[in-house]
Amino acid sequence: MLGVSVDHIPCLKAWAENLGGIHYPLLSDFWPHGAVSKLYGVLRLEGYSERAIFIIDGFRVIRYIDIHDIDNQPSNDDLRKELRRIDPKAASDLPDEHQNTENDALSSGGIVMYCTKWCSDCRRARDWFKTQNLEYREVDIDANPRAAEQVKQWTGGKRITPTFDIDGTIVIDFDVQKLNDILKERLAR
Repeated sequence: MLGVSVDHIPCLKAWAENLGGIHYPLLSDFWPHGAVSKLYGVLRLEGYSERAIFIIDGFRVIRYIDIHDIDNQPSNDDLRKELRRIDPKAASDLPDEHQNTENDALSSGGIVMYCTKWCSDCRRARDWFKTQNLEYREVDIDANPRAAEQVKQWTGGKRITPTFDIDGTIVIDFDVQKLNDILKERLAR
């Protein structure tokens, strides 16, 4: 697996560090700007590439193409199915699609933060909850497709993290003032 971005190398390093490290190589398609993305037909006129996945087999044949809106996270389940179809032997060590079924149920009641592991605002929110001594539950929208769809319903079709559900009141993004206001109202009840 390789990640390719039109960003320059220092930006890729900062992004990987922000994620807490990644386990696959990141390649910069910065100069000549977007040359690889252009070859694959995914360079946008604005100068950045689409969110695209290409599965290339051992004979260098493109076997699968999946292009998503930049705000849309591709389904890991779909990718696993495609990898199993293309090369069952190589994909035999992939986890099952619904290996973690307890995460399929969406949390409700109390404070629930819908987040991702890589989001810097999610990390800031975790730290904020800790300093406020507030108990909350996290739902990783990368690991739970139902949660990702719920967030998109709340946010008008975008995967904005963190998104909070505080006893049915939805807060989109890490807005400390709004969170404080809602939590004060909650305590007053």
